[in-house]
Amino acid sequence: MTRKIDMLRLERALDQRFARYAAPGSPGLIVGVRRGDSVEFVKGWGLASIEHGVPIGPATRFRIASVTKQFTVTAALMLAAEGKLSLDAAPHDYLPELKKLPVTIDQMMRNSSGLPDFLELLRLGGHGLDKPAQAQDLLAVCARNTHLNFPPGSRFLYSNTNFLMLGEIVARLEGAPLADVLRRRVLEAAGLTRTLLAPRMDTVVPDLATSYLGDAEAGFTRAAHAYPQGGEGGLISTVEDLLLWSAAFDAGPLASVLTKLATPKKLTGEHDNPYRRGLDSSMLGRLAGIGHGGLWPGFRTELLRLPAADLAIVVIANLASIDPWRVARDVARLILAGDNRIAEASPLGERDFRPLKGLWFDPAEPALVELDWRAGEPVAIQNGTPFTLAPRADGWLAAERGSFEFAARAGRGATLQVDFGAGRVRTLRRAGRRAAPPAALAGLWRSADAGAEWRIARGTSGWEVAVSGPYAGGGAPWTLSGLDADTVEVTMPAGGWLRTTQLARLERDRAGRIAALSVFTGRVKGLRFERV
Repeated sequence: MTRKIDMLRLERALDQRFARYAAPGSPGLIVGVRRGDSVEFVKGWGLASIEHGVPIGPATRFRIASVTKQFTVTAALMLAAEGKLSLDAAPHDYLPELKKLPVTIDQMMRNSSGLPDFLELLRLGGHGLDKPAQAQDLLAVCARNTHLNFPPGSRFLYSNTNFLMLGEIVARLEGAPLADVLRRRVLEAAGLTRTLLAPRMDTVVPDLATSYLGDAEAGFTRAAHAYPQGGEGGLISTVEDLLLWSAAFDAGPLASVLTKLATPKKLTGEHDNPYRRGLDSSMLGRLAGIGHGGLWPGFRTELLRLPAADLAIVVIANLASIDPWRVARDVARLILAGDNRIAEASPLGERDFRPLKGLWFDPAEPALVELDWRAGEPVAIQNGTPFTLAPRADGWLAAERGSFEFAARAGRGATLQVDFGAGRVRTLRRAGRRAAPPAALAGLWRSADAGAEWRIARGTSGWEVAVSGPYAGGGAPWTLSGLDADTVEVTMPAGGWLRTTQLARLERDRAGRIAALSVFTGRVKGLRFERV
């Protein structure tokens, strides 16, 4: 009876919180809860299709994006157990078109390979998720690349390249499309009858929700996405199937292999890697969490497992502004209310945060970070992406979620200390007056690894970057502004699903002339653009 009362209270709390999505004409989300062997709660709010008035329910399918990664890793670990795949081998041993780089399969699974994200490489050439691409185009991006962000195994940095290539390796070793391999070897074994890998965006899938951007005030629009997806993000699933998947970690034919997904491995220097094999690790108070999120235009997913509490929570949305990561953890707090293990550090007040507000810069990394107070909580903005910070018991303000590493605290003498992970603690100073970009920047610059070209010129309203690449791009030019004598910031135009920025460090020859640009984005570090 206690659990039923708990779920009744949970339902009423969530009904109140999600009332705006239950209003007519709104997309929304669905929440599922499993405790022990019981699925105790499943409820949706909003519409799977605004156009057709179809409500979100247990049978609604969604694209779950990067939650796919753990399924791809599971298939690869099965092949490794059968002696068909070596986790210590290099990816080019199985995909000979790739460049020979000192990367291992296990490092790919753990996002410590140093391989740049192929989505970022494409974006640097002006190609975005809304533009059509073929699966062979995405693999060609990986095959062209010779660049590594850092020595393999030394750092964690999220990269979709790792899992796109891992999926291709699995498919070639099995001699079948990845969709068939996952269905036969993984999905059927876990009893996931409503889950499938659908690489093409135009595939007709019964009960698939439409994804949306916008809000009730400004209006909703369909999210545009045209990229095919593979082992990095191609699965379509339901809340109930993902609850079944969470149960497969504890019992059943896949339990032994799924245990290997959560096995940690130190980075070089004995630093911790927050990423496991296709899984994120996190903490809710003193409770260790394991799971993963998924993000695709208009689709957002969170699968959170709290093994010590025997609790699993799934949240899936078809509206970009909903944050399933936060919803899942709020649901866990409601369910575990009174459990002292979920006690967390006291929230930071705006007055205490005020000395940290502002724009901070480190030319050596290079790193440009803005700290701000938004909607009652501290926020950091880096590479154009805002993310919420939360206080830790040790006094640092850390990024709430684990897709990247970031923690900050006040330093000595009006400086900001930022921990970027793997022991890389940098001292940032307040950004001063921006320097004008040097006139010598004008010209054509090319990255062989991205196949991208940047034509930099001074326009009537300032510096502009016309971006092009190996695939059709187009669109408005990007803007360029100076930071200091050797660093500039390049910003994508407003509009679209994401608006990102990147820093370019000017590399000079012995005569002081600008010979190259070293470009830093969220998931690409030090990519070289040579003057043409």
